[in-house]
Amino acid sequence: MTDEFVKLSHGAGGSTEDTLIHELFLKLFEKRQTRDGIALDALDDGASIRIGEYEVILSMDGHTVDPIFFPGGDLGKLAVCGAVNDTAVMGAEPVAILDSIIVEEGFLMDDLRRIVSS
Repeated sequence: MTDEFVKLSHGAGGSTEDTLIHELFLKLFEKRQTRDGIALDALDDGASIRIGEYEVILSMDGHTVDPIFFPGGDLGKLAVCGAVNDTAVMGAEPVAILDSIIVEEGFLMDDLRRIVSS
């Protein structure tokens, strides 16, 4: 056991994040490739699987920001734009959104409604 802590740089897309992904996550998965698709080994923003004659692109993102509401947007808009962008840059036409919302106890319902509506 070490005294290491997760830092903001672990999720900033740089070398610290890359090291974390390789040393912690990639070592745990034996199957990291797929036939005729994009899988974990590609380290792309999404994955693709072939279903019949179609290639389906899947992307899931998670965001934490402080403050949750900021000039030009909020956490909800950031999440949707990020997911749509991840699929679009892979050449896909977004047709659905995969959504995961984690809300801490005590969060204001009006703020949650505002985020979901954005």
